[in-house]
Amino acid sequence: MCSPHLGYPHHAPEAYFPYFRDHHISTIIRLNKKMYEAKRFIDAGFEHHDLFFVDGSTPSDSIVKKFLNICENAEGAIAVHCKAGLGRTGTLIACYMMKHYRMTAAESIAWIRICRPGSVIGPQQQFLVDKQMSLWNEGDIYRKKRREQENGNKVAVTFILSGVDDISLRDDLGKASGKEDIELYSDDDEAISVTQGDKLRVLKSKRQTRTTSAAPLSVILQSSVQNPRSDISESSCITKRTTRSSAGGSTLRGVIPERKKRIALHQMRLMKLCHTVPRTRTVLR
Repeated sequence: MCSPHLGYPHHAPEAYFPYFRDHHISTIIRLNKKMYEAKRFIDAGFEHHDLFFVDGSTPSDSIVKKFLNICENAEGAIAVHCKAGLGRTGTLIACYMMKHYRMTAAESIAWIRICRPGSVIGPQQQFLVDKQMSLWNEGDIYRKKRREQENGNKVAVTFILSGVDDISLRDDLGKASGKEDIELYSDDDEAISVTQGDKLRVLKSKRQTRTTSAAPLSVILQSSVQNPRSDISESSCITKRTTRSSAGGSTLRGVIPERKKRIALHQMRLMKLCHTVPRTRTVLR
């Protein structure tokens, strides 16, 4: 889902109906605060689930289990979203990948970031590392039970999941907090504060402005190769300037001796005048 913040459009649920039907998406999981009515998806024939937890934080164990249970029992593909589609969405999808494909936390984060750059933020990375072994064990038990079920043992998948409730690294943290695992937080938590997704979008917009303002090297090279006449014109301008400067120097050289000649002629005339004037002799008596 697109967010209306920072100039990004906010599409109505009905805008996704054709795409979801074309790609056989049957279930939508929302992880952020309510920005649309889930009933609009339900009335259109989709399943909709809300698994709220705070932006930039890690999910509780019950949220992880319910997310995996929804994914494992969905009839078609699943559309998962939060506010930015980076931290919360990437973390829960990585949990599914570690359980069902036995990928390491680093491999899951790397693959998700290839598909969606900037996913899995801050403490969510260490959370996935801590959950790796427990999710691997859950996946091994799940696959073993599925094989038994395919061989004739008709055990419900939901009952299988209850057998691995005690395999978790964060049960003690959830009990110590004394709060419900799925507690709806206030809408003001994301409306007032700047979320991780908002910060990442600001950085991306800055990078885009830098790349657009800087001229690529290929364009500069092409302009220099395709316009040889400009180089010739510039060189001709340079030669004209040098010739003008040399001509100006020659004129200055011609002006200076002419002034000297005039001064010398003026001095000679003064000398002649001095000789023609009669001298008066003063006799002292």
